[in-house]
Amino acid sequence: MSPTATELVARLRALRSEPNIAGMRRFGITPRNEHLGISVKQLRAIARPHRRDHALAVELWETDIFEVRILATLVADPARITRTLTERWVRGCDNWALTDAVAFVFDRTPFAADQAVRWSRRRSEFVKRAGFSVMAGMATHRKELPDEVFLGFLPVIRREAVDERNFVRKAVNWALRGIGKRNPRLRRAAIAEAKRILRIDSRSARWIARDALRELGR
Repeated sequence: MSPTATELVARLRALRSEPNIAGMRRFGITPRNEHLGISVKQLRAIARPHRRDHALAVELWETDIFEVRILATLVADPARITRTLTERWVRGCDNWALTDAVAFVFDRTPFAADQAVRWSRRRSEFVKRAGFSVMAGMATHRKELPDEVFLGFLPVIRREAVDERNFVRKAVNWALRGIGKRNPRLRRAAIAEAKRILRIDSRSARWIARDALRELGR
């Protein structure tokens, strides 16, 4: 690694907190690899001087350390992210927090919509979650996009609403609610879609629809 990457990894390891690790695990953040228990607030402060240092982000990701990978997402440059990199990083996601962190970088790429739809069909729980987290992120961050992009996501949301896995269904619901909050036209479309989803014979679909309707109104 470069001296900067080596220094950052050492700095993060010095901040390791066992109580924080235990607390994160209670919220379902259970990375397979090294876990340091550092808050996102701390990581953002550490990332600030290195923003858009994409080469550094790539180095940091390769460490396999959970918080170092979160740091990589905070310093990555969306303008330099390639489809190949998105595939490599998304396959390395093994918990919802890392999945959402990468999604909130990938949602700013020009191919975000394509990747979101592609990942929505994948079997892997966290790759599939990434697809819907990208949709939710786009609904929040991509103010310049036309409604048609988000209307195109609604049939995908309905199709995958039957997935019973907790981290998938929550992301499907998040994407539906995010689209509905974007503007009045999309709110009406999201409510109509939620009502269609509600008629599906699936516990997951009913939960997704009811939660969305509670938030968006009927």
